[in-house]
Amino acid sequence: MANKTIFASKQQAKPKTIEYNEAGGRAYTLKSRAALAQLTATGTLNQTFYQNAQVQLDHILNLALEVEPAFVAKTAIYARQKAQMKDTLVVLLALLSELDTELFKQIFPLIIDNGKQLRNFVQIMRSGMIGRKSLGSLPKRLVNEWILSASVQQLLAANVGNSPSLADVLKMTHPKPKTVEQDAFFAYVLGKEYQFEHLPAQVQALEKFRSGVSTELPKVPMQLLTHLNLTTQQWAEIACHGSWQMLRMNLNTFLRHDVFKIKGMTKIIADKLMDEQAIKKSRVFPYQLMMAWSALAEGMPPEIAKALKFAVQCSISNVPKLQGNVVIAIDVSGSMSSSITGYRQGATSQLRCVDVAALFASAFKYVNPNIRLMAFDTEVRQLSNLSKVQEYLKRKNLMKQPNLEIDIFALAKKFANMCGGGTDCSKPLALLVKENAKVDMVIYFSDNESWADQIPRAHRQTGMMHYWKQLKQLNPDAKLVCVDLQPYATTQLPEQKDVMNIGGFSDNVFKLIESFANNEMHVNHWISEIENIDLTQIQSHVS
Repeated sequence: MANKTIFASKQQAKPKTIEYNEAGGRAYTLKSRAALAQLTATGTLNQTFYQNAQVQLDHILNLALEVEPAFVAKTAIYARQKAQMKDTLVVLLALLSELDTELFKQIFPLIIDNGKQLRNFVQIMRSGMIGRKSLGSLPKRLVNEWILSASVQQLLAANVGNSPSLADVLKMTHPKPKTVEQDAFFAYVLGKEYQFEHLPAQVQALEKFRSGVSTELPKVPMQLLTHLNLTTQQWAEIACHGSWQMLRMNLNTFLRHDVFKIKGMTKIIADKLMDEQAIKKSRVFPYQLMMAWSALAEGMPPEIAKALKFAVQCSISNVPKLQGNVVIAIDVSGSMSSSITGYRQGATSQLRCVDVAALFASAFKYVNPNIRLMAFDTEVRQLSNLSKVQEYLKRKNLMKQPNLEIDIFALAKKFANMCGGGTDCSKPLALLVKENAKVDMVIYFSDNESWADQIPRAHRQTGMMHYWKQLKQLNPDAKLVCVDLQPYATTQLPEQKDVMNIGGFSDNVFKLIESFANNEMHVNHWISEIENIDLTQIQSHVS
């Protein structure tokens, strides 16, 4: 759920054009559109290494007021469909309910696509973030339309979680049931009297199972069953019938309940994890698979670890084959130890920014064996035995079926283990200039918080800009991509014809890099991708 401690309305503020970043280093301020896209595609409204959640929220609100409502709507759609984010785009949706009701109606069903998002929206609207603590008639109507059109399974899933709970939402919006089944279900959720035989079949099955009247496991969300005293066979049934995401998130739970000791269950679960269609449908982040792999408990069958490696290869299927001499710079400085989704009590991811950066870089290395990897903090760091890894990858024919012997996770972990130290994003470029290297593209994975470069202050430019100009003299056609993993609004290199700044950590980053490499991007690169979303093709579900 969204961070409920930070919502309050603020006044519009004008950002500075060139100043200092969150770490105190020189930086270029992103323009309003680029900054809004960056914060929405990476922000989780949690505390980061350099910034607290309230500052992040204020910045998003101010930026959204500096651009036209249509771009706010397009950014929210992009963040949900491409960047696969949750909370920040709901903030934009809530703001649109005041800025432009027609756009709000148009994009509501695209942003609120499940019960958790619905509860997020109600929480944010009621927080006072947009200047009031009531839902308002139109938002209330759209919330009720979602509830009344949702399937029983969607409503049961929405009934998992609090602050607010589904019962809280029902008390706020008072949807009028269209059927006796809905009437009974709403009463059931609210703790009121209802006729059992009018409840949906799944709910009847759940209550019969809870009371011991039936031993047949009901097909309901796992969270509604886990507090019950289940047998090993029943846990196995949950594994067989559950969603792909549920399976990924509960592998250690199934291990604790001896599910893998049942003959054939290891293969069943491994096969489900390797279902390519289910992987794509799940919209899983590559880093979430790495987190699942890292968290596997002792005693987990090796087939499960292999299945997760196969799954990550499916999730990074968008990794392009790049032509020419490509260098990937991986930021392993101390600030990259920050959780990729920020810090919040009870909701902090164990995976760090450096883990995600290393995973992306390793994925590129998997598909492009000749790519040069450079880890850096205040110096370019050398990975021990990297040359052996590179030679091994070169000998493999990577166009065949994914080779599980090439361990993307292990390679990423080697880089991630180097984390620590200050940040000087110019160091990889400086080394390339010193070597007179032939370079076609440089790709950075970083939080962009460089502060330790040695370029004199009088130069009025970042160290990265200084060395990029020199590298361009050696390689006039070279391009640079900076993938920023954190919700900050500055960059070390401003957008240019040959420089693209991207925010986010979904596999859509790979598609954007491929388009940029193939000269298929518009002048504003990533921002043009957002601007090109056609709002006229979106049909509002409200008359």
